[in-house]
Amino acid sequence: MSIWSRISELISALASGEGLSALFDRLRSPPERTVAFTIAVIALGAKIAKADGRVTRNEVAAFREVFLIPAGEEGNAARVYDMARQDVAGYREYAARIARLFGADRAPLTDLIEGLIHIALADGRFHDGEDAFLSDVAEIFGLTPRDYARLKAIHVPGAEPDPWDVLGIPHGTPPDGIRTAWRALVRDTHPDVMAARGLPPEAVKLAEKRLVAINAAWEILGG
Repeated sequence: MSIWSRISELISALASGEGLSALFDRLRSPPERTVAFTIAVIALGAKIAKADGRVTRNEVAAFREVFLIPAGEEGNAARVYDMARQDVAGYREYAARIARLFGADRAPLTDLIEGLIHIALADGRFHDGEDAFLSDVAEIFGLTPRDYARLKAIHVPGAEPDPWDVLGIPHGTPPDGIRTAWRALVRDTHPDVMAARGLPPEAVKLAEKRLVAINAAWEILGG
């Protein structure tokens, strides 16, 4: 069964009056986390698309760049997107449910923030409302302000990446510590590792830009 067919099945199983956020209560086992991740990106993507006051075709298209929607499954994706836009539940409720779903595992939540930044940038600007939205979601996810600043520095045009922040280490870390941090980040960004933590294959490409920044930081600090 495909991710999209499983999502359709879950939507059909919802009782009358249940919102999209109720789906997360049905997706607690590790095999279901890829489905949960996909729903999370759609749900929060629909919410962030309104954070700057409008939803553009580019923002909708940006989601399709992250997830390759097979022919015949467009309707299932659209149902989730429309449910998220119409749901009275706010983005904070979605974010809290997603954070509980992944528990102490912050890696998929970092991946999710990257996907949302990609959607936010689709109209060519990173609006203050989108920044505030993502900063708040990152905090709910348990990411530190420095974690969020690092992701912004990597992905938002015009933001000058601090190599120390990119590697997530304090300024002045000795060479051995720099190398250790760099190796760990490269390992964690490997496609096989990312797929194992529930990231759909189509979304793994979001990590490519992160890996370029990681290696660039290494070249500056330790290469």
